[in-house]
Amino acid sequence: MRTNDILSAYRSRDIARRILQSIKKEAEKLSRPVKFMHVCGTHEDTVTRGGIRSLLPNNVSIVAGPGCPVCITPVEDIVKMMEIMRLAKESGEKITLTTFGDMYRIPTPRGSFADMRAQGHDVRIVYSIFDAYKISLKEKNLVVHFSPGFETTTAPTAGILESVENDGVENFKIYSVHRLTPPAVEALIKAGTSFDGLIDPGHVSTIIGVRGWEYITRKYGVPQVVAGFEPVDMLAAIYTLLKMINDGEVDIKNEYTRVVKYQGNTAAQEAIYKFFRVSDAKWRALGIIPNSGLELREKYNWIDIRSRYNPPTPSLPDLEKGCICGAVLRGYALPTECKLFGKVCTPETPVGPCMVSYEGTCHIFYKYGALI
Repeated sequence: MRTNDILSAYRSRDIARRILQSIKKEAEKLSRPVKFMHVCGTHEDTVTRGGIRSLLPNNVSIVAGPGCPVCITPVEDIVKMMEIMRLAKESGEKITLTTFGDMYRIPTPRGSFADMRAQGHDVRIVYSIFDAYKISLKEKNLVVHFSPGFETTTAPTAGILESVENDGVENFKIYSVHRLTPPAVEALIKAGTSFDGLIDPGHVSTIIGVRGWEYITRKYGVPQVVAGFEPVDMLAAIYTLLKMINDGEVDIKNEYTRVVKYQGNTAAQEAIYKFFRVSDAKWRALGIIPNSGLELREKYNWIDIRSRYNPPTPSLPDLEKGCICGAVLRGYALPTECKLFGKVCTPETPVGPCMVSYEGTCHIFYKYGALI
């Protein structure tokens, strides 16, 4: 079957309507309300853009967790990268900083990368780390890629680092703020966040496989469904979770079989762990999460810009007063519960990171507000 034919089925209004009918039948069997969490900005986009929350029975709800890697990047790391650029300039070395468009505008108490550019620093938006690497091959100055992202983005980072190593490119460095998704889910559970089922992100699962999530179900008894990104994918995941709850089944199912394999992408996993080691790491508004960060291994410290410039790590507040991005990232609140949402805080004048990134829940709610 051709790709377009497959996608049309997952976007079918008729199929979606039939799954919704099945969802309502399963919801009628529930003895209590249930809440499902996803941890993916693209899933939130599908849910909100499709008005899925408004279609669900009153006793079934869905919340967003920490599914935006740019949103959870610590203030300290952004500011530290700014200080590195200033130190380099003072020492007579020019740095070209590359990062993604949403990271470029993330606010901190000391400004953003966009503000650095306005001050005369060379800051460029790229679509991938490959674009940053190409800049380093054309220019003699030091190119630093500020590199956020979960497992999906870490895999291509590792691929580029392979090229850096093989080609002996000395003017390309990274500042890694890569994070691992399952440990964040585990941290939420340990902190008392309550949800009855988890919808796992399809692109992360492409890398780590179904097996990367299994321990969450085994250890904490949480049913899970790995899901794709079309409306039918999300509705099928919700139905599958309801069916498991009503059947007393605690398991992990793979709805996204057209892409995700049980073992994941083993070549990508090997590449990631060749260059990176797991460490405890801070998440903005969530605190330190054990075994959730990826740092370059000692052998590859020469690719880390912090081995060249390492100013003190600043101590700064995570969020501006009144911003509830932390509660949104934990699944405790929806953006519409924030007093700043849509008034003081908009994509043009964001107060918190959840309004800046296109994967941020606040940004998505603002964009599709009429469909919530």
